Amino acid sequence: MGHFILGRKGRMMQVFTDAGVCVPVTIVEAGPCVVTQVKSEKSRDGYNAVQLAFDPVRETRISKAEVGHCKKAGVGAHRVIREWRMNGESGLALGQKVDCGGFKVGDLVDVIGAIKGRGTAGVMKRHGFHGRPASHGHMCHRRPGSIGMHSDPGRVFVGKKMAGQYGNTRHTMKNLEVVSVDPEAGIMLIRGGVPGARGALLTIRTATTPPPKPQAVQAPAKSANPQKASAAKAGGKK
Repeated sequence: MGHFILGRKGRMMQVFTDAGVCVPVTIVEAGPCVVTQVKSEKSRDGYNAVQLAFDPVRETRISKAEVGHCKKAGVGAHRVIREWRMNGESGLALGQKVDCGGFKVGDLVDVIGAIKGRGTAGVMKRHGFHGRPASHGHMCHRRPGSIGMHSDPGRVFVGKKMAGQYGNTRHTMKNLEVVSVDPEAGIMLIRGGVPGARGALLTIRTATTPPPKPQAVQAPAKSANPQKASAAKAGGKK
């Protein structure tokens, strides 16, 4: 069973490894989380899962249904509740606290979050269109141009790149390396950037897919008869 935890994105910084290499990292406030429900195949739920709650708040900040759910588990009110399906029994108990101590330096993790929302954007910002002529007399500098079709098929294809909502979508960064873990402070340093703006909600879990293996570069095949190869080169230089 892999480890998982909820957290919030902090600022980025750089640290130096023991070998003196400068590494960019993201500071993540990981946990502590509280187990609010444990589901199993033997119960009426019919599947194995664990619910974690994160970010304690006042009861007036969440709905009464969420307050009752937290009280049933014997924990205080929390802003965020997420559930993970498990292949088997999780080994966690109701009301148990979960911190980032389950992750170790060098582990590979997947970080899930929502990228920055940029509202409704045009085709130049959303899709990288280079735009129309911007000289005097042109009246369509940032417009997308024609989107219509001929009489056959006479419609706009699904997936046409047009203006619309840009950002605020779920994104997963896979196989990021854990550089540092401090369970007491609830801080993790994860190499590279992670989705979202500062303060965005993140889900950190053990990597589910192995990183791609680098492909070996094959050396050019040597000729069995070097004299014929040199003669062929000399003949081609005429």
